[in-house]
Amino acid sequence: MNQRGRVIPVLIETEMQNSYLNYSMSVIVSRALPDVRDGLKPVHRRVLYGMSELGLRPGSGYKKSARIVGEVLGKYHPHGDTAVYDSMVRMVQDFSLRYPLVDGQGNFGSVDGDSPAAMRYTEARMTRIAQEILRDLDKDTVDFVPNFDESLTEPTVMPSVLPNLLVNGSSGIAVGMATNIPPHNLGEVIDALVAMIANPDLTVEDLMTHIKGPDFPTAGIIYGDVGIDEAYRTGRGRVVIRARANIEISKNDRENIIVNELPYQVNKARLMEKIAELVREKKIVGINDIRDESDRDGMRIYIELKRDAPSATILNQLFKHTQMQTTFGVNMLALVNGAPKVLTLKEMLGHFIEFRHEVVVRRAQFELDKAGKRAHILEGLKICLDNIDKIVALIKQSKNPEAAKEGLMKQFKLSEIQAQAILDMRLQRLTGLERKKIEDEYLEVIKTMEQLKSLLASKEKRMLLIKEELLEIREKYADERRTEIIRVTEEFSVEDMIAEEDMVITISHAGFIKRIAVTTYRSQLRGGRGMTAASTREEDFVEHLFIASTHQYMLFFTTKGRCHWLKVHEIPQAGRATKGRAIVNLLQLSKEEGIAAFISIKDFDPELFLVMATKYGIVKKTSLAAYSKPRKGGINAIGIREGDDLIEAMLSNGNHDILLGTRKGMSIRFHEKEVRDMGRTASGVRGIKIGKDDYVVGMVVIKREGTVLVVTEKGLGKRT
Repeated sequence: MNQRGRVIPVLIETEMQNSYLNYSMSVIVSRALPDVRDGLKPVHRRVLYGMSELGLRPGSGYKKSARIVGEVLGKYHPHGDTAVYDSMVRMVQDFSLRYPLVDGQGNFGSVDGDSPAAMRYTEARMTRIAQEILRDLDKDTVDFVPNFDESLTEPTVMPSVLPNLLVNGSSGIAVGMATNIPPHNLGEVIDALVAMIANPDLTVEDLMTHIKGPDFPTAGIIYGDVGIDEAYRTGRGRVVIRARANIEISKNDRENIIVNELPYQVNKARLMEKIAELVREKKIVGINDIRDESDRDGMRIYIELKRDAPSATILNQLFKHTQMQTTFGVNMLALVNGAPKVLTLKEMLGHFIEFRHEVVVRRAQFELDKAGKRAHILEGLKICLDNIDKIVALIKQSKNPEAAKEGLMKQFKLSEIQAQAILDMRLQRLTGLERKKIEDEYLEVIKTMEQLKSLLASKEKRMLLIKEELLEIREKYADERRTEIIRVTEEFSVEDMIAEEDMVITISHAGFIKRIAVTTYRSQLRGGRGMTAASTREEDFVEHLFIASTHQYMLFFTTKGRCHWLKVHEIPQAGRATKGRAIVNLLQLSKEEGIAAFISIKDFDPELFLVMATKYGIVKKTSLAAYSKPRKGGINAIGIREGDDLIEAMLSNGNHDILLGTRKGMSIRFHEKEVRDMGRTASGVRGIKIGKDDYVVGMVVIKREGTVLVVTEKGLGKRT
């Protein structure tokens, strides 16, 4: 309605847009985002102010949380009691805040996700470090505004000496935006602030020599500094956090995984449930038991492994499939002059220094005004003491206090304030000792005023004072970094968590593959009977046996000319008595495909070549580097003509001879330089002319001066 009481038609979409805009701004400014100056959201600020008004300082007794919540709700924060209590609970939790601001007594939740006790059971008061956020609040350092019903006033921001936004971080979801600022180490942040005060032109790179990266209350390990660098330069980045896990050897010589630290905000109980679920679904094989052995001395998750289980592989699988590795998405969004802004590290530190400068100026002006008023009164008291007999006589002759005040003001040229102070003065102050105290106090006040005037006149002195106050905070509250940062130049791969060791790989005629550590076998004398390397089904037998490192690649070439590759550590590790796992379960093969050849390599050396041969005498040479980018379904290694099959693939350095042999005993030898280097999908060239009902059965790549041993199906052999 307008002022005349008439209804004004408004389009519903217009009203919705305007109303939602008002709502979103209210959420952004008044609920979800922290202020860059004190690092607090309105609810946290009101909780601390309410506790301060209740006198809940570190040295005082505790009060029921319900009393605190009621104080905050009734006076400053007209929202739900659950929201206020939940906010206060988080301020207590030492696994949520790097430096808790509320000291709680009772059950305030746990890292297992346990709910806190109801507010009627718990008690709280402020911590010592929270006092630094409210320091000088009574010295006109910040503005106060009316509360929701205008019956009281509350501070718009706290005059925090503590760089709380960086130190404790913040997270919140507003409308169309969110903030997620990680916590940091107090000592490192103050070192950066001190350095920036000394040299405001420092770059982010310079500041990072002081602030190494986030420092989470639950410790953990940050892998890589690329995300940290990006976050500090742009305000946005991704930080990878891993649990701190160690592999321990038990009394029965089994390897077990011990987890002592978890990534930030990971629920321990849910993590253990997830691990158990992965074991039940056989997505992780080799875990025998998992139990929580945490106590008051710290966290300890005990993951018991089966005998001979690959501990490094299992640990890597835990990082991949569970919250033992998480990503913290940094978004340093905060309110600057009431508006949301994404801040770089330097901007965030700069805003805090500017705020501290403003607080110091306002505090100095307040103290100067207060000292000036006190000096004015002391000057009046001095006049009184110099003329004590006359003043006493004047007061005795006066009819009432007002007449005495007027007489003092008129006869001794005193102000109303001075005259009132003289009338309020007790007779004991007329003694000689009290006179000396007044004179000393006056001199001290004058000295203080001179210092304050000097401070207000010099920005250099103000910045020096800010620095001294920060160093005082560092001395009182700084502690050691908890989160370790491992700086790497590239993203961590599986190999970074797996020890390099030699493996015996066996492949059976029926296509079963497995690996087993070389150390499983022992050296025997000439007459030794050996030991079982693999068990096979009837009519199956071990067709290939070779040694390769866990960090090497295995290239598998199919009869249809496709190439698949695995890392050796991805091949299932099994005991000597097991047959292994079918290759078709590891590689995506079609029904008509089989494995024709395989090669183990350390890397894709561009100086090496792959030489391939088909059943009908086609040969091809391709640079090994062409096979360095695999796909899930494999890649084409050679173009196979209809009816033909790939029969062999071997490595060469480009200076060897190639020898082809057929079923009917025919062979040909030629230098591989006669075969030009071709692309990966090419079909190759003719290497040998095949007679009727004949085909190639083998190929070798040999040195020209080498010796060839040929063995037939019936066991006849010939060395040439």
